[in-house]
Amino acid sequence: MRILQPVLTGLISAVVGYASAFSVVLAGLRAVGADSRQAASGLLALCAGIAIAAAVLSVRYRMPIAIAWSTPGAALLVATGHVAGGYPAAVGAFAVCGLLTVLAGVVPWLARGVAAIPGPIAAAMLAGVLVPLCTAPLHAMAEVPLLAGPVTLTWAVLMRYARQWAIAGALVAAVAGLAIGGAAFPAASLRPDPVFTMPAVTLPALVGIALPLFLVTMAGQNVPGAAVLATYGYSVPLRGALVTTGLVSTAAAPFGGHAVNLAAITAALTAGPDAHPDPARRWIATLALGAGQLALGLGAAFATALVVASPPVLVTAVAGLALLPALASSLATAFTGPDLREAAAVTFVVTASAASIAGIGSAFWGLIAGSLALLLTGRRPLIPPRLRTAVKERCSRLGVSRSPVDACPVSRSASAAPRRGR
Repeated sequence: MRILQPVLTGLISAVVGYASAFSVVLAGLRAVGADSRQAASGLLALCAGIAIAAAVLSVRYRMPIAIAWSTPGAALLVATGHVAGGYPAAVGAFAVCGLLTVLAGVVPWLARGVAAIPGPIAAAMLAGVLVPLCTAPLHAMAEVPLLAGPVTLTWAVLMRYARQWAIAGALVAAVAGLAIGGAAFPAASLRPDPVFTMPAVTLPALVGIALPLFLVTMAGQNVPGAAVLATYGYSVPLRGALVTTGLVSTAAAPFGGHAVNLAAITAALTAGPDAHPDPARRWIATLALGAGQLALGLGAAFATALVVASPPVLVTAVAGLALLPALASSLATAFTGPDLREAAAVTFVVTASAASIAGIGSAFWGLIAGSLALLLTGRRPLIPPRLRTAVKERCSRLGVSRSPVDACPVSRSASAAPRRGR
């Protein structure tokens, strides 16, 4: 039973992770120009990449280093849409993002540069990317109420009583609604069908996809994933994790995989005591997670067929429901402190506008606009000593020698306040 416990935990984590976000991945790939076969290939490549990276890292380090695809990155693709050069250019951007991740693991200053981006600015960019998706359920209720209504109601009920199954339940409700409505599901095979696409390199795709994809994956997945593991007492070998996931992402890119990274949500399932009472045995759960993802990936063509049979607005609505918790977390981070609030607001508004300038998506321009706003206001965040210490300790665990708070002054009120014992 002790060996069965982590295996079951890992398999459940795989199902939860896959069901909660595969529609986002397919919507993102279709948005940048992939056809149904290419989108199914991308989903399969991501699942295979997760299995390979999870196996390598868990066996090598004997830690529950959970791996996932970049859900924020997939949302970014939906928001970006078509770029110059079409789908081959997007594939080239995926490969460049993977190489940047490898460099972040090999070259210390690159990881420090990403860590130096103020958290509220990065969170505001992610929130701006997610807003159009998260409003999709409202559009679906207006356009296809008989389908969207049961889906949204199922999601709401399960969020109250069985939160981890909310998106899976919404998907089941969507499929049931389509079947009752007489939708014609295309014939699909469970046979793996990888489709190779020769990568192309265009400047708009590099600036509009590769760079923002790298940033949101690092800020929204890798750093939080390492932090989750740290809360359970695991010191993540960040260099090894970044190099491994970066190489896997680069290899998966020609087949449509946009990014493989540390898991931020399922990491809590596989690294916690529910996986195994002995922390030294929890790595088995991530091994099982990888195997489960690979098995689910074999049905990528069938999953894509379901998405193709659905009204596009319904697919986007399910993706939006899945991303609501991420939007809430991003907004909370972006607007918590007063010192960076204006710059975060500028970043959020520009990114959420979905405006494309010179063929480059709004996520890049949002980051640029927020950075300029930060320079124009001339403000630096005032950080209380206790928070400064906590951030520096967390960065030290992640292998970042210089934390983002080193250049920030201490809050006068905080420093002047007397310490009170508890």
